[in-house]
Amino acid sequence: MPRTARPTVALTAGLAALLLAGCTGGGGADSQGKDFAGAVPGRAKAGATPPPTPTPPPTGPYVALGDSYTAGMQIPPQTGEPRGCSRSGANYPSLVAKGLGVASGQFRDVSCTGATTEDLTGAQNTGNGTNPAQLDALSADTRLVTLGIGGNDAGFMDVVVECAKDNLLDAVKGVIKQTRAASPCRDHYSSGDGTDEVQRRVDTAGDRLGRVLEDVKRRSPQARVYVIGYPTLLPADPSGCLPVLGKTVAVADLGFLAEKEKQLNAMLKQHAEAAGAVFVDTAGPSVGHDMCAGEGERWIEPPVPARGLAPIHPNAKGQEAEAGIVLKALRG
Repeated sequence: MPRTARPTVALTAGLAALLLAGCTGGGGADSQGKDFAGAVPGRAKAGATPPPTPTPPPTGPYVALGDSYTAGMQIPPQTGEPRGCSRSGANYPSLVAKGLGVASGQFRDVSCTGATTEDLTGAQNTGNGTNPAQLDALSADTRLVTLGIGGNDAGFMDVVVECAKDNLLDAVKGVIKQTRAASPCRDHYSSGDGTDEVQRRVDTAGDRLGRVLEDVKRRSPQARVYVIGYPTLLPADPSGCLPVLGKTVAVADLGFLAEKEKQLNAMLKQHAEAAGAVFVDTAGPSVGHDMCAGEGERWIEPPVPARGLAPIHPNAKGQEAEAGIVLKALRG
């Protein structure tokens, strides 16, 4: 999701340091991500209407659009240009293309770390090269489009960092006052009308997404379009993150972040369906594989990630699992 490659590294590195201050402690994708086969049909009863024949998945041309969660930030092998997009040859679009048997010449992955909806229609300066407008990869011949976008429009990673800062400041104040706020980050973003700034950002991102999907349909009227949601970052019970994140961030604020991610995915689903696209839920299948899960189970890296990987981003297992989820949706 990060807006640009270089600021992202600084933000997430700072977040890692903030989250780990005051710490008290310290395989692979499951069948939800890998079970592509449908159920074996039973013998039809006499006179029963046969089930409709499923529409075969498209085999290309396939264009993948999106931000760092699509690009596979820092997951080897890094491939393609510009290098600033941090695009992986093992990200879920590449695995989906392979699973569908799409020929290399029929597959284009133009996803880029830091992308917003504006970077779909305009060039994106990554700090290490310029990525052309992503929608320019579409044509009337395109038959499959996957789109993972919206987190940067909503400023979601900025919200994560802000929550870490608010909680650290509150912890310092707590040493003096011997008391702490229950949810300093929620308080920071709250407003008097019952909504919050993050929700307004999500709503604005939804309006932009709606316009993008209209543009996709105009450019590629024969394409099947799939909007890919964001995987679960935090467990249902945020207290389960204490061994990973420590007590610096209030449990209530971890719940706030989880709530905001649900709102983001709900917005993506709403606008995808309104535009006649298919929303692919990755949050449900990734429950139990969040950044606070064990190293062998997690699909998302924690603020201090495994060596060489991006904090608070999918790892290789996560990309593989998402590919399975997308393939299942395509074949369903």
